Amino acid sequence: MKNETAVAALAALAQDSRLAIFRLLVQAGPDGVSAGRIREALGVAPATLSFHLKELVHAGLIKNTQEGKFVIYRAQFDTMNALIAFLTEHCCEGNPQGCGVPDVACKPAATKRRGVSCEPA
Repeated sequence: MKNETAVAALAALAQDSRLAIFRLLVQAGPDGVSAGRIREALGVAPATLSFHLKELVHAGLIKNTQEGKFVIYRAQFDTMNALIAFLTEHCCEGNPQGCGVPDVACKPAATKRRGVSCEPA
């Protein structure tokens, strides 16, 4: 991951509502969540939600797809994991075990309909 990409992702997450949206989408896993359900869960006004979703899409942290009359938003786990790897790449001089960094990667669970699994990398 390039510095510019990491800065864009971190900047997008450095706002309470966007961080809450992203965490909700990570929790939802590969099924994602409709914009309406995000709004209901977080109590964000529609125009404000739209702005925050666009910022997260622009940062590459989430994607949206049209499914019937709904727009479904999903976390981009590859981007999330790349950001985590970027942040911990040189931890403790390349020995992340010394820093207590967990040796896991989160990804959508292949066997579960909802959620994510964290398995050894």
